[in-house]
Amino acid sequence: MADHKKRFGHHRERHKTDRIGWLRAAVLGANDGIVSTASLIVGVAAAESGKSAVIVAGLAGLVAGAMSMAAGEYVSVHSQADTEKADLDREKRELAADHEGEQMELAGIYVQRGLEPKLAREVAHQLMEHDALGAHARDELGITIEGSAQPLQAALFSAVSFALGAGIPLVAAAVGPFRLIVPVVMVLSLVLLAVLGGLAARAGGASILVGSARVTFWGLIAMTVTSLVGYFFGSAG
Repeated sequence: MADHKKRFGHHRERHKTDRIGWLRAAVLGANDGIVSTASLIVGVAAAESGKSAVIVAGLAGLVAGAMSMAAGEYVSVHSQADTEKADLDREKRELAADHEGEQMELAGIYVQRGLEPKLAREVAHQLMEHDALGAHARDELGITIEGSAQPLQAALFSAVSFALGAGIPLVAAAVGPFRLIVPVVMVLSLVLLAVLGGLAARAGGASILVGSARVTFWGLIAMTVTSLVGYFFGSAG
């Protein structure tokens, strides 16, 4: 028994998918914080509205964006959690009503994945003896502990990461001279987006170059468009 535990009980690999929940929320929040706040600052500055107007607009964008990200993530992820709960409740009822039928259903899934029918039935039997609901949640419904919805976690990561991302261009606009706000904020934000995109890609096991380029490109488009809007509306005013 001790040898069995030594061989099978104390080794757990860390996979990229273990990070997917918090990583998605954090990266999305930081990206939105940088892009939306930097774009807002650049647009207002391009309209020649004055430094105080730029700072107020950036601060309002930070607060509103963080609250919006938290609320949006919470509602979205909570909806996913509700769906998962409903599926698990239904599976509990099906297990109580027809345990043998559910075992055959699970065995059929394993056969489709390549196991021989006899082995599939034995695997299904042993897994259901250990944790029937867990086996069906994982192999029939695709619900795992690592990938299950965490609404509060997603909301918190989104709000905090948005505020952190938004705070950097806002501070740059506050401490720099007004005439340099547009180029300084744009360059700083694009560098941050490139770094953040690369880090997120590395953490997720994807190409760093592709991740950086993708985020930077869309950030540049957003800031360019808003600066043009600010410039033309400012000139018209």
